[in-house]
Amino acid sequence: MLRIGYVRLRDERSADDTATLKAIGCHVVRAEEPAGPMTDESTVLSSILDFIGEGDQLVVTRLEHLAGSSRNVLQVIDKLEERQASLYIVEPEICSEGEGGRALRAALQAVLSVEPLGMHRRPRGRSAIDDIRALQAAGVGPVEIARRLGVSRMTVWRKLREVESRADA
Repeated sequence: MLRIGYVRLRDERSADDTATLKAIGCHVVRAEEPAGPMTDESTVLSSILDFIGEGDQLVVTRLEHLAGSSRNVLQVIDKLEERQASLYIVEPEICSEGEGGRALRAALQAVLSVEPLGMHRRPRGRSAIDDIRALQAAGVGPVEIARRLGVSRMTVWRKLREVESRADA
C-alpha cells in the first residue's frame, strides 16, 4: 500500500502538516499552491487521483485541506473509490473505508444538501448584478438565481428592479 500525503500551501502550518504526514508514514508528500483564496483548482490533487492505485491511500491532515466544499470532497472520495483507494484524515482520525467512511459520506451529503451552489467568490471587478444578469440572460429564474448565488430572493428582485429602473431612465 502506497500512502500519498497531500498538503495545500496556505500558511505557516503547511510545514507542520508536511512533517506530520511524513511522520505517520506517507511514502510521498505532494504540496500544492492554490490558485486563489476560494478556488478549488487542484492540479496536484488531480494528478494524484489519476495516479493512485488499488489499495493506496490519500492522506490529509484535516478534511478542509482536501477541498473547499462538501461537493468537491465527495467527488474526491468517489474518484478514490473508483480507483479502489481510500482517504485517511489525520485530525480527527477518519478513514473513508468501513463504518467511519459511511458516516463521513453521510455527513458530507447532509452538508451538501444545504450548501449553496454558488459557494465561491466572485472574480474581481464583477458585481452581484453582473452575476444576476448573466444568469438571467441564460434563462435562469430569480428563485434559482438566488439559490445559486446564496442570496435571498428579495435581493435578486431588488437588483433586477434596479437594472430596469436604470434602463428606463
